[in-house]
Amino acid sequence: MERNKIRNFSIIAHIDHGKSTLADRLLQMTNTVSERDMEEQLLDNMDLERERGITIKAHPVTMSYKANNDEVYELNLIDTPGHVDFAYEVSRSLAACEGAVLIIDATQGVQAQTVANIGLAMKQGLTIVPVLNKIDLPATDLAMCYEQLEEILAIPAEEALLCSAKSGEGIPEIVEAIIDRIPCPPEVEEKSLASLIVDSSYDAYRGVVNYVRVFSGEVRAKDQITMFSTGKSYEVKEVGVFTPKMKALDVLTEGSVGYLIGNIKDTADSKIGDTITSRMEPVKEALPGFAEVLPMVYSGVYPIDSADFETLRLSMGKLQLNDPSFVYQAESSAALGFGFRCGFLGLLHMEIIQERLRRHYDMDIISTYPSVIYHVHLKNGEMVKVDNPVYLPDPSTIDYIEEPVIAANIMIPNDYIGAAMSLIMEKRGLCENTTAVDERHVMLSASLPLHEIVIDFNDRLKSMTKGYGSMNYTPNGYQQAPLVKLEMKVNDDPIDAFASIVHRDAAESRGRKIAERLKDVVPRQMFAIAIQAYVGGNIVARETISAMRKNVTAKCYGGDISRKRKLLEKQKAGKKRMKQIGNVNIPQEAFVQVLKASTSE
Repeated sequence: MERNKIRNFSIIAHIDHGKSTLADRLLQMTNTVSERDMEEQLLDNMDLERERGITIKAHPVTMSYKANNDEVYELNLIDTPGHVDFAYEVSRSLAACEGAVLIIDATQGVQAQTVANIGLAMKQGLTIVPVLNKIDLPATDLAMCYEQLEEILAIPAEEALLCSAKSGEGIPEIVEAIIDRIPCPPEVEEKSLASLIVDSSYDAYRGVVNYVRVFSGEVRAKDQITMFSTGKSYEVKEVGVFTPKMKALDVLTEGSVGYLIGNIKDTADSKIGDTITSRMEPVKEALPGFAEVLPMVYSGVYPIDSADFETLRLSMGKLQLNDPSFVYQAESSAALGFGFRCGFLGLLHMEIIQERLRRHYDMDIISTYPSVIYHVHLKNGEMVKVDNPVYLPDPSTIDYIEEPVIAANIMIPNDYIGAAMSLIMEKRGLCENTTAVDERHVMLSASLPLHEIVIDFNDRLKSMTKGYGSMNYTPNGYQQAPLVKLEMKVNDDPIDAFASIVHRDAAESRGRKIAERLKDVVPRQMFAIAIQAYVGGNIVARETISAMRKNVTAKCYGGDISRKRKLLEKQKAGKKRMKQIGNVNIPQEAFVQVLKASTSE
């Protein structure tokens, strides 16, 4: 296809504003997918995406369209996720495009993630095509949307197109606008092959499949290619495009988006953001890749059966291939055995990764309580980074601890300002600014500790605003806080799997919750078991599992009371001795129940 007939674009929007539905209509209109094969959210091909109704991975597809001027155009669409945890997927997709279709729900208007995504697109200099979706609904408020477009996003209201992705109304105008407004790939002087790896997946029979955007030159089967970062060379076995299934072609030309399969066997050899170039005529410098993404939330992931450790390592390697924001390294726990310390972008990202391990790789796993990276400043002037409470230095050597902070933009209807402010204060946050977006909506700018929002902040915000509140956040450095290490002891034995770093004021309540849960799941013994939560040397919460009692006086049918007393004293002494030498074996199911309850609270 000629370069000036190619249009590369993404669809960006807040969650549930209609990205995947619009992609379905575009596939139908361009006859890319036949009516017989058509189904809702066609590009969301992962079972998890369909169940949760969200897009997790960016999905590329190539469409051919005959425009009003009778010219045939190649439209390369990349459908992107909307959730804040997957913002990295969006930035990668935008790097392969010249334009973006921005969808706004005409009933809700501009939301927090809309602002974040438009910021990513404008930073990369993309042409924006604004679309107001769901105009067929009775709650549509176009006046509000036009005002928000101009006031918040600085986009002229007359540029906005109206459509209903569900009914198909307005779709032809959107396709024509994509062709008219979004520029074709720019002409480059470089004639050698330079293509950017924007994503990749692993095929058990063919090895690594790289999703690429060709910026210069062309690539075909049997070409010799080199990876810029590793210097390793491979032979191309197949090139092609997604329609949305893989369709082999003879050649991928300048400006195209498609896939490339070489004889790449090891997942570590294909890095997202790397440049693929010709082995014979390599380009002088790599294409600008993507900023190295840093995980924000850490959790231990352990196999229920320790024999599955190596299988879990291989499964995580395959997952990491097309999700570089997921990182892991081996660790061990006295309670849970060998496992991995894993880093995630957020709690939803963590849930999705764990669910993919369970479903796609048939792994039976358990995860520890989520933690973030703390900066621990010691009295000798050193600073150590701690992502696992077990490795927190001795309190006597610590000068102070800093925790990560985020800058949050929270968009809510005016009626819920009081409730939102209370929630921010409860989570140790500070509301810095309040901006009226329009007559009915307000944007709160707040600074919050990351650890406080990863668990349930978004859920509670949605609940209190009846689903109308939305939040987007970005890392905003570190701040000093009175943090302590909360540990649990069962029968005087420390259990490292339940250790966590918490704010001093919350240590008692959290310790009491875990102690109560442990009391319910730890089996009773012949002696009393003390479950204690402690900070430093101080016990802040305690529960006691009473001893099972054997009736040693059952055979005494009357007679002298001193005989019964003697038997009871003997039993009491025996229990005391048993407690000194007895070990409490906490079953694996107890860990699973307590940790599951902890991570879902």
